Amino acid sequence: MDPVVFLVQCLNAVQYGLLLFLVASGLTLIFGIMGVINLAHGSFYMIGAYMAYALAPLVEQTLGGGFFTTLAVSIVASVALGYLLEWAFFSYLYEREHLQQVLMTYALILVFEETRSILVGNDVHGVQAPEWLAGTLPLGELMTYPVYRLFISAVCVALVLALFWVITRTRLGMTVRAGASNREMVQAMGVDIKFLYRVVFSAGVALAALAGAIAAPVSSVYPGMGNQVLIVCFVVVVIGGIGSIRGALVAALLVGFVDTFGAVFFPQAAGVLVYLLMAAILLWRPEGLFRTV
Repeated sequence: MDPVVFLVQCLNAVQYGLLLFLVASGLTLIFGIMGVINLAHGSFYMIGAYMAYALAPLVEQTLGGGFFTTLAVSIVASVALGYLLEWAFFSYLYEREHLQQVLMTYALILVFEETRSILVGNDVHGVQAPEWLAGTLPLGELMTYPVYRLFISAVCVALVLALFWVITRTRLGMTVRAGASNREMVQAMGVDIKFLYRVVFSAGVALAALAGAIAAPVSSVYPGMGNQVLIVCFVVVVIGGIGSIRGALVAALLVGFVDTFGAVFFPQAAGVLVYLLMAAILLWRPEGLFRTV
């Protein structure tokens, strides 16, 4: 393989893996700490993408802002949505069986999809990247690489560092890690576990929505996009270890490289390679690569 082509594929793999991590990190926190199997998590990715599309004209008219103002509004809206959903639905699922959690969150998928269809229709939409990020960088004599993809990677790296700092260096992160290990003990020590759950859930929703919003100019916005991401993110969570942020990062990058290079070298089997990777890792380590947050 030509070195320039190899470099491009590596950049694509890293960008895809980091984007997967943003979605999967919220999913693994919700699953690992709250014990809820949230099939609707992919819908938050879709909601973020559609907010980037639908809110842009409104934000420009009312606030006079562009793409980044739309991102900020989307984050605030997704945090509020996560807080409301946790209060209205997910707070009743913690002591329920996993089957009931699956049924409830699957029902939410149907509600979100129908709401999307009513509000914006079933067409495929494009989102315009900022002009100063719309160019390309030359790689060698014939290849170029989109600046916006580098921007996505940079944003994801910044969020990864911020998330790890919160988890490992702050009191909130210490409480989250303790809650993942022994929620009864955390509650017995006086921590408001309901508020902790709502913070974690809102953060997970915001991360997934932000991933969808920044990915929209690259992937476009279309019905069912959240379901495709959800399946891959569950693979990431299982490979990395349930409840492990570090594991989600390593697994997301592994999936990114396997998926990207699999499409190059084994195009006919590219859709299977990620699941073969999961099967191989589970045979070696049934609990996943890592065990802790």
